[in-house]
Amino acid sequence: MSQTRKSKNKTYHEQTYIDNTLRLREVLKTLPPFAKDYFRAVEPRTSAKTRISYAYDIRVFFHFLMENNPIYKDYSIEQFTPADIGRLEPVDIEEYQEYLKVYKNEEKQITNDEKGLARKMSALRSFYGYYFKHQIIEKNPTLLVDMPKLHDKAIIRLDADEIAMLLDFVEHGGDALSGQQKRYYEKNKNRDLAIITLLLGTGIRVSECVGLDITDVDFKNNGVKVVRKGGNEMVVYFGEEVENALKSYLYTTRKATIPLPGHEDALFLSTQRKRIGVQAVENLVKKYARQVTPNKKITPHKLRSTYGTALYKETGDIYLVADVLGHKDVNTTKKHYAALDEDRRRLAAKAVRLRED
Repeated sequence: MSQTRKSKNKTYHEQTYIDNTLRLREVLKTLPPFAKDYFRAVEPRTSAKTRISYAYDIRVFFHFLMENNPIYKDYSIEQFTPADIGRLEPVDIEEYQEYLKVYKNEEKQITNDEKGLARKMSALRSFYGYYFKHQIIEKNPTLLVDMPKLHDKAIIRLDADEIAMLLDFVEHGGDALSGQQKRYYEKNKNRDLAIITLLLGTGIRVSECVGLDITDVDFKNNGVKVVRKGGNEMVVYFGEEVENALKSYLYTTRKATIPLPGHEDALFLSTQRKRIGVQAVENLVKKYARQVTPNKKITPHKLRSTYGTALYKETGDIYLVADVLGHKDVNTTKKHYAALDEDRRRLAAKAVRLRED
């Protein structure tokens, strides 16, 4: 069997796993040799994508040591051993945390907000934790350094009228166009409407959306089979509006498009007749949302938040919301949806009067 034939039979998720695994191996070549033990140990409980993020974050730590710690200024990355990280003190970790706020990486200035800072420090703490647990190092200075505090941010999502405006704009926003712009709009309209309606009507992740094959759509039961984080398969059900949008796309644009070899099974295709990518979906969501809600930065994840909020308001069942969204920990769901009651908060604005009539 040829290599082309083999790759053709792989699902989107299988191919993504292979690509990420190979990418991780390349990143690991830029880390100290002993780091491979850690990444081998965390493999069973993390995705390849998560391990890639950890590898990049930990690489920043070693570059920091070479640039800022006099002991390691003449080191190359290959020279580091567990003993080197074992001799560091909490103050060294605190200096690294301060460094992460603004630093240069290959002549490019990097800044980290609270979330980015917390992620990098969490990766370092996990890295240290492995070698300390296995008694390869005698102390773990990261345990003596406070993690960055994360402040709650307002959840951005679409209101009911904004959802309707967005879908109307996708459907009719190009009516006034002409020429090449009009042709491009008409060519992608049904696909874009199907994608945005599906995201709004099911709350699936953008990675789950682009990974869908045509055979994953079941119109008999009105459900789509998605592969969730961690690799578990799950059927997410949809309503009539999603059904109509998907059928409209499948029976027109998708039916008329001949996919390139290896992309025949993909539900959503790009203009290059390949399986559409995550960034392309992010771009099209931003493009349409900008016209409808210019003051809200809407992404596919914000559409997911919109769905989760609407489902919680309709059902009041936080466990159902957690299940449908594929949250492993219901506390994640509670934090995002149950803790914030927008309607009650709006009532507060009318409850306090500053002047009597």
